[in-house]
Amino acid sequence: MQSRFVTVNGLSLHLLEWPGPGLPILLLHGLSSNARTWSQVAARLSAAGHHVVALDQRGHGRSDKPSSGYDFATLSRDLAALIAALGLDRPIVVGQSWGGNVVLDFAARYPEQVRAVAFVDGGFIDLHGEGQQRWSEVEARLRPPEMDGMARSELEAMLRHTNPDWSEEGIQATLDNFQTCDDGTIRRCLSIPNHMKILHALWEQRPASLYPQLSAPVLITVAGTPESTAASGRAAGLAAAETGLSQVTIRYFPHTHHDIHVHRPDVLADLFLETVARWNENRTVKGGG
Repeated sequence: MQSRFVTVNGLSLHLLEWPGPGLPILLLHGLSSNARTWSQVAARLSAAGHHVVALDQRGHGRSDKPSSGYDFATLSRDLAALIAALGLDRPIVVGQSWGGNVVLDFAARYPEQVRAVAFVDGGFIDLHGEGQQRWSEVEARLRPPEMDGMARSELEAMLRHTNPDWSEEGIQATLDNFQTCDDGTIRRCLSIPNHMKILHALWEQRPASLYPQLSAPVLITVAGTPESTAASGRAAGLAAAETGLSQVTIRYFPHTHHDIHVHRPDVLADLFLETVARWNENRTVKGGG
């Protein structure tokens, strides 16, 4: 694995890269997360021969943190420029949580740059929901807590307590959502003001209007069961994706955390490999490239 920086659209973006001669796969983290959370999935995909890139999106991880550009159009331009800079040939683009909604926007705007798409407990997030919630309600409900100044050791203890079956790499990767200061305290990589700008863009997005614009095959993985998805109020968004997408496969991960890629990395990677093989087989049968 290599850690490096690429300058696109005037920004220095940090990425992790695993070499491989096979199909390129681009991995996007969720809101207030970072590229390293994909490390276990990426290593398994690379071992199977794929060229894998995990990106710290703007404002996150070690990438630049401007005060603007957190709308979907700008984020998608970042991805298009990154793909061109790296010379990736129509990668499979994967996004977790909010990252899935970024991938949705990107695949709708730049269909020629996408081979296939995967949403990991995301891509069907609709903050309006059935109740057409006002922004003020969403803003109050989803504003993140102030954590700057907390001891890193305290956060680590909390993560271990709430996620006892996570691997050590999963714990350490999640801790990288924060910068560690010299005094042992933490500071958010994504500031709360920038976090709220992303949430507002997510609130404005209408995923159902974008699904018909995707021509590439789509895999959706859902943390939970159909019953738990319905109970959490996410069923409508998922149903809209299933109805609106022309080529979609949905897989559920029962008893799994929202961060499927951290909680069940091997199972998720194996599903990716199985799905990619099926997509390739279908293209071969149809005579596509």
